[in-house]
Parts: sequence; C-alpha cells; structure tokens
Amino acid sequence: MDLARLERIDDWSWRLRPAAGGEAILFGDRALLEAMDDKVAEQIGNVAQLPGLVGAALAMPDAHWGYGFPIGGVAAFDPAAGGIISAGGVGFDISCGIRCLRTNLTRPDLDQRMEALADALFEAIPAGVGVEGDLALTAHELDEVMLDGAHWAVRRGFGTRADLDFIEEQGRMAGAVPEEVSMIAKQRQQGEMGTLGSGNHYLEVQVVEQIQDAEAARAFGLHLGQVLISIHCGSRGLGHQIGTDYLVRLAKAAARLGIRLPDRELACAPIDSPEGQAYLGAMNAAVNVALANRQILTALTRQTIGNLFTVTAIETLFDVSHNTCKAESHLVDGRPRTLYVHRKGATRAFGPGHPDLPARYRDVGQPVVIGGSMGTGSYILAGVAQSEQRSFSSASHGAGRRMSRQQALKRWKGRQLIDDLARDGILIRTGSLRGVAEEAPGAYKDVDAVALATEEAGLARRVAFLKPKICVKG
Repeated sequence: MDLARLERIDDWSWRLRPAAGGEAILFGDRALLEAMDDKVAEQIGNVAQLPGLVGAALAMPDAHWGYGFPIGGVAAFDPAAGGIISAGGVGFDISCGIRCLRTNLTRPDLDQRMEALADALFEAIPAGVGVEGDLALTAHELDEVMLDGAHWAVRRGFGTRADLDFIEEQGRMAGAVPEEVSMIAKQRQQGEMGTLGSGNHYLEVQVVEQIQDAEAARAFGLHLGQVLISIHCGSRGLGHQIGTDYLVRLAKAAARLGIRLPDRELACAPIDSPEGQAYLGAMNAAVNVALANRQILTALTRQTIGNLFTVTAIETLFDVSHNTCKAESHLVDGRPRTLYVHRKGATRAFGPGHPDLPARYRDVGQPVVIGGSMGTGSYILAGVAQSEQRSFSSASHGAGRRMSRQQALKRWKGRQLIDDLARDGILIRTGSLRGVAEEAPGAYKDVDAVALATEEAGLARRVAFLKPKICVKG
C-alpha cells in the first residue's frame, strides 16, 4: 500500500480521507500497512461513503482485500440517520468464528498420543467442500436450529448448558426469521450440520506456549503447557447462499431508493427498510446455524478426545463470531446510541465491566482469538476499555492473508508442506492437498506482528500465545 495517500495519526493508526468524502482509519504499523494491497485502502474508503456511517470506517491490522468490505473491515451505522446494512459488510460465510476449548491435558499427555489423536479427529470431524455429516435434518428441525442456535444442539445432547454461558449471545441470536431464508439455502444446509467445511476452516489442537498477561490468563483458566482446541468454521452452505441471495435483493433496493454505491459489491439497503429487515432476519438465522454447528463440533471433539485420554474437563473458553452485523449500544459523543456494527473478518472485543460478558471474565475483558496459520501459532487476547472509542469494541480476527490462494498454489505444494510441518512437530490431516497449499503458512501475515499491532493500537491486549500441534483441514 502506498502510505502517501494516508495521514499518520500515530505509530499504530493512519487516516484516509477519500476524495468523495467520509473518513477511514487503518490500524497497524508501517510495515503491516505497506504490505497490504492498495485495494484495502480503496475498499475501506468506499465504505466510508455509505449512508448513516457513524465515525470512521475502520480496517484492522490483519486487513486484506475482500468482497465489498475488506476482510478486517468494521463500520457502524445508525438506523435513525438512514444507516444501511450491507451483505458485503458481513461476508458470505456468515458468523464464521472460533470456538476455543480449554482442557486439563498437558503437552506430555499430547506427546504420547499425537498420531492417534490426529487420526481420530480427522475420522470424527467431517471436513471438506460439500461434505455432509451424520446429522440429516428435516426442514422443520432446521427451522428450529435457525431460531435456537446452540441451545438446539444442547437439547439434542451435543454439549451441556454450561457451554452456553461462554458463547457470544449466550448461544442464541435474537431476531432470526427462518422465513426470510430461501429454500435453496435451507436445502444446502440440511446435511451440513456438524461439519467443518474447507478453505481456511480448521480444527486445531494447540499448546499454551507463552503467557503475556498473568491476571487475564488466570481468569481464562490458562497455564503454560496446557492443551487447547480451536474450532474455526461458520454457517456453511446456508450462510453462503443467503449472501448470494441478498446481494441481488439489496442491490435492487439500493437502485430503487437512489443510494449511490461507490462499488456495486457494497449493495445495501437502509436498516429500517423491508429489504434491510429481511436480510437481518436471514443473517441472524445463519448466525444461529453457525453457533449450533460449532456446538455440535465441540461435542464430537469431546467424545473423540475422551476415547483416547482420561479427561475430566474440556470446557468452552469462548465462542465469538467474526462475520456479523449486530445491534449494539455504543457511546457516541458521550451518549449511548444503538448502532449496527458490521464486522467482516473482525471480532467483537468488549472491555472489562461490560454487562454482556460472563461473570468469570467481566473483570479482565472478553476473550479474543486471533487465529494464525497452521504452521505458526495463534493468540488469545482480552478486550480493553479503550476499544469502545477506538473501534466500537472490535479487534483483529486472524493473521490475515498476504497473498491470494492462486499465488499460494504457484509457490507451494501440499504434500511438501505437510512433510515440512511434520518435521516441525505439527501434524496435518486433510482430504485436500490443494487446500493445504492454498493455506500455506507463508501465505499469511506474521501473526506476531498482527497481535502486537492489535495491542498497541488499543484494540485488545495479548494474553497467551498458542503453538499448533495438530490441524484438521477440509
């Protein structure tokens, strides 16, 4: 990215003032921003011109080019000021997110059964493009999932009620309207509950390698050498189809209402319009599908680990989405306003004291997971108070791509990557060598740099670094 078009605010934030109006702020140090594609600045500048935007459009330190919004884009809109909702600001994989589980296993436990656990997880967790699981739902049952989210899964025996306290929205997103979801979307999902998907989705067994914040680590139940599991997936075919369906519907609404779109990929409608409300109802239904999906995968993971180890605790540390639009109360000019916060490739990161946090975490802030690549590592962070004003309580969600999948395919071979990672003590299990090459560690930004920038920019603070040991991919 050419930094000449940006105004430096400080070492970790930069301002962009598009010629057509509005304001955008990009977070990250000079090196991270210089490594970003110029398309990131173009896209976040386009977002800054949308109606009803409150404050600036924001790009997280892991930002990269996406559809409409950049991935790593955040923007808040006020319905009282004609604020819009955009499917391109949520993404096709609605409610893609990470469920992080803490266990009472330690590195020595894992070292004794690494190969067996890798094989067992790969056998138990359905993964891959279009792969279906053992759970085939009727149309009525899928409607129930869209309304009840993880609560539906718990009722069906997938996990316990204790999990629900540590899921965003307590496992059930209000405002879901299954009737606003097309039959095609529903048909795509009926066999995909409890499946991981493909692309950058994964189930990863990790070890706590470093602790940066001892107080927050204690609150999160973390210690050095502890085994954690991260499950990264979303709403599968249903969410993708909703995105496809509503891009067309919202584009027609924008044309009908005379909304000028700086980019057709930013198709949108006023939040309070019939089209805006319809998309919200469908999107919330997809959020619940994703929450239920990760709950089912949690239960499958517990069962698999329990078959190999004497385990007394596999608990949900936290589950948070990073492709959503949510109605939230935020302080603007000293008074609370209900805003619809789009986070596309960005994670909600409430600071200490927020009433929506579980009591266990309220003193230290919300757990935030920055997922890395399968060969580098991930971070757990905690939300901070200043992120409310800095970013509408939002933070980075991952390392962020630094090259496209096509570029990665030209540079790496899947079989060679698997062998190289095995020599580093990281076991990969996958049904797609092409998928491994597309997700090569070198195709991603430096996760250490992204986590540091997230902390220094005042978005969230680092708590623990996790080293990957086993990664199951589609």
